[in-house]
Amino acid sequence: MLKKEQEKEVGNVGKIKPNLKENEKHVRDTLSVCPVCYKLLPTTIFERDGKIWMRKVCEEHGEFEQLYWGDAEMYYRAMKFEAKPRRVEITYTKLTLPCPFSCGLCPIHQTQTILGNIVVTNRCDLSCFYCFFYAERANYVYEPTQEEYRQMLRQLRKQAPLYSMAIQLTGGEPLVREDIVDLLRIAKEEGFYHVQLNTNGIKFAQEGGVELAKKIKKAGVSTIYLSFDGIDPKINFKNHWEIPYVLDAFRKAEITSVVLVPTVIKGWNTHEVGRIVKFAALNNDVIRGINFQPVSFVGTMPRDEIEKQRITIPEVINLIEEQTNGQITHDSWYPTPVVDIFTNFIEAFTGEEQQHWTIHPACGMATYAYVDKSSKEVKFAPINEFVDVDGLLEYLKEETEEIRKGKNKKLITAKAVLKFRSFIKKEPKTFSFSKQLYNMFIAKKHNEAIYSFHMNFLYLGMMHFQDPYNYDLQRVMRCGIHYVMPDGRVVPFCTFNVFPDIYRDTTQKRFSYNIEEWKKLHGEKSIGDAIKYRRDLRKLSSGEIYKRTYEPFLNLQ
Repeated sequence: MLKKEQEKEVGNVGKIKPNLKENEKHVRDTLSVCPVCYKLLPTTIFERDGKIWMRKVCEEHGEFEQLYWGDAEMYYRAMKFEAKPRRVEITYTKLTLPCPFSCGLCPIHQTQTILGNIVVTNRCDLSCFYCFFYAERANYVYEPTQEEYRQMLRQLRKQAPLYSMAIQLTGGEPLVREDIVDLLRIAKEEGFYHVQLNTNGIKFAQEGGVELAKKIKKAGVSTIYLSFDGIDPKINFKNHWEIPYVLDAFRKAEITSVVLVPTVIKGWNTHEVGRIVKFAALNNDVIRGINFQPVSFVGTMPRDEIEKQRITIPEVINLIEEQTNGQITHDSWYPTPVVDIFTNFIEAFTGEEQQHWTIHPACGMATYAYVDKSSKEVKFAPINEFVDVDGLLEYLKEETEEIRKGKNKKLITAKAVLKFRSFIKKEPKTFSFSKQLYNMFIAKKHNEAIYSFHMNFLYLGMMHFQDPYNYDLQRVMRCGIHYVMPDGRVVPFCTFNVFPDIYRDTTQKRFSYNIEEWKKLHGEKSIGDAIKYRRDLRKLSSGEIYKRTYEPFLNLQ
């Protein structure tokens, strides 16, 4: 529920434009919010000391200054790839209040859903001290019925010209639902090509875990989005001991598309990012990628605490370069909207409508690294060691314009086959760029080319979700990761979670059961201590699977 001062200020706009100070260079202007009262505030993005900052001033609560991007050079490079925004043709709400207080999607949103999220439960088998979302702490159970869930999937499919074909089931912990296999199958039935499961993985490490993994694979799960905050058990107290057994279950079930998801907190696990990359590489028969998420802060926090823990995308990228001995370089990373260059070319070339990744460049970065395990020490080679990525991207943009002007496609095709090869610097041992570029753009075997690439390269992604302190309306208007809510609204990630008292919690509570109602319907053993995981530390840490998995990293003698 909103506080009185927030109710009063939601939708109002402040009048103070922040001033630049000595040795500060103006970058752009945007709107943000006051972290205390939610009033919209004119905000200045500026450069100082080689970093990008934001400043905003609330008439009542004073000045707020936040680090926006920790490397100005990387920021300017990322912004060169900004994609032309597009309006979403099918929206779900009217613009009754200024952005971000009319989300659902509203008519001024500029990116359609790329990945849809559905919260399938707020129950969880853990009770992490930092989490306010799980049922016992929220004091209600939110768990949509299968029919409500199906309706939310269908709501996503209304988007035009293309609906998102990717959906993620999240929580809470989705695996506490006994009908999780049915939910995955329903997503496939409703036409979703990519079905992703966001989980702590612990159920797979328990008795029956292999059978569960086999069932979800058969039901159509595409990717497991697996929480993993580090190697050190003092850092990753959530699932360090279980992860080896989780990966073992995936191997036995032949699940080969796992993405590790570390939340990165400055001073907590920043020394672990290189080891996380190495861990993924050593297990790349099942782990296909890592999506690092620099921490975002929800709720009010002392400013000095935020400054101590705040880390941004370029800082994590630089740490990865440092901790991989310079192998995965900072210049091998590209912002998310580069995907739009590829989709524009494919759309122009094939005449088939494609999804457009018009996400803001400051939202995320990514790269791919070839993994070489032929010697004792694992080695990495980033994508730009093999391909002139900048040259290829520029060429694709030029050819897209040529096709749109009505130039002969057959002539462009013949030229492209030869030209693509000129961007290849060298071929890795187990993958042919020449063949897969041909498959991608000429033979129209897009999925085959993408699959082959992911089987040979490790994906490294970086997605920094916003909080009230670093909120940028230009980013949220281009958000492509959306939550579908039970009332039919489709809400950007960075409004759903940043303003839980307006969107997430308020809406879910309307469709929830209080704890006692839930117990009457589902029994005492469906909530509380009865579903909480109890770790047998001695058994887990003495197992051969545990020792074998962590032997390269920990002294297990």
